[in-house]
Amino acid sequence: MVKAHSLLYAVYICLIVSIICGALLYFSGLYNQLNLYYNLQEELYIHNQSVVNYALGNKLAGEELPVDEESGVEGSYEAKPYGLLHVLLAKTMLRNDTVTSAHIIGSYSKDKTAIHLANLTKSLRYSGTVRLNGDNQLPSTFIETSYLTNKASKLTVTGQNTVSEIKLPEINASFKKIFEGIKTEKVALSDFENEKGMPYFNSFLKDTKEIKVGVNTLSGLNVKGNFVLRAKDSIVVSKNAILEDVILIAPKITFEEGFKGTVQAFATKGIELQEKVILKYPSVVCVYNDTDGESKLKIKKECSIEGAIVLFGSSILTVNRNLMVVDEKSRILGDIYCTGKLDLKSDVQGSVYTNYFFHKNGSSVNDNMIVDIEIDPQKRPEYFMAIPLFEAKKNKYGIIKKVL
Repeated sequence: MVKAHSLLYAVYICLIVSIICGALLYFSGLYNQLNLYYNLQEELYIHNQSVVNYALGNKLAGEELPVDEESGVEGSYEAKPYGLLHVLLAKTMLRNDTVTSAHIIGSYSKDKTAIHLANLTKSLRYSGTVRLNGDNQLPSTFIETSYLTNKASKLTVTGQNTVSEIKLPEINASFKKIFEGIKTEKVALSDFENEKGMPYFNSFLKDTKEIKVGVNTLSGLNVKGNFVLRAKDSIVVSKNAILEDVILIAPKITFEEGFKGTVQAFATKGIELQEKVILKYPSVVCVYNDTDGESKLKIKKECSIEGAIVLFGSSILTVNRNLMVVDEKSRILGDIYCTGKLDLKSDVQGSVYTNYFFHKNGSSVNDNMIVDIEIDPQKRPEYFMAIPLFEAKKNKYGIIKKVL
């Protein structure tokens, strides 16, 4: 004879077992759904990378991508300008799921030019130890020897020397377009929600935001992403400012000693990098002066720039009023373009285009002279994609950095 409470215990046990079994079935279903979700996300990410590779291989031609018949995944891409660079946006979709990525892209440089010196005046001279590992276009194929000190002079040229034209190659029209105006959405920095210690951030999937800089000195500011910071007078970037992938536009821009960041800086009167400023890849410092006034681009000792250094806009008649000065012990990875006069005292891992060289040593100034430097475009690293100084020749494209 079974007691009543034993039956009650049996019911409880059956109830508990059924709950456990139901929970196991429920969690098994959730696991399967989660597994399907992650498999789908993985497939979308893999397909997104395929879209990026397709766009780069297709040289951003913008052709319509076919739908993946097996998975049904659709893909699309677009490339939009951001300063002198381009941002590639790649999107993959399946039903209600979408994966989007953004990359700053560029084309690999095949430029083997070491020096391109316009044929305006006297031939190029050198003093000390000079090495030019590349082709040179000069007023004369003969590079004259000068002796500024008692030290022996030694010249090494590994490329070909040819006679240059009176004008430098025309710079890419994109440079001038920056100064004519960039399509942006004007906002105030206060419009962005920002937790203390966190950067102000604007995704490259959104429109470029332009912020008017009221205070000349950018001190303690942390800005990252798709921003233009513009000032009517001048911008002074403090050492403690944090700027990543930001565009600066002002008549004058100064980077204080010790600043580190990634920027595209555009000015009409002058840019100065004080000592030990580091502008990471890909950065640009550019001065555009199409007036009869003076302009100057000054890079002081022990700076590092990865990208491009440009001073342009001046005519042959105003060469003497537009100066670019690169002091010694700096690291220049990239190209230099100067339609004014260039005083170059640091090595360059890239190409140098200029209307005129000069070398200032104390109170003496020597025209069309280079002293104790190496210019070597072959030392650009394999990953390096140059800022496009000239109209793109549709070389092989690649990813500079992933920004989303």
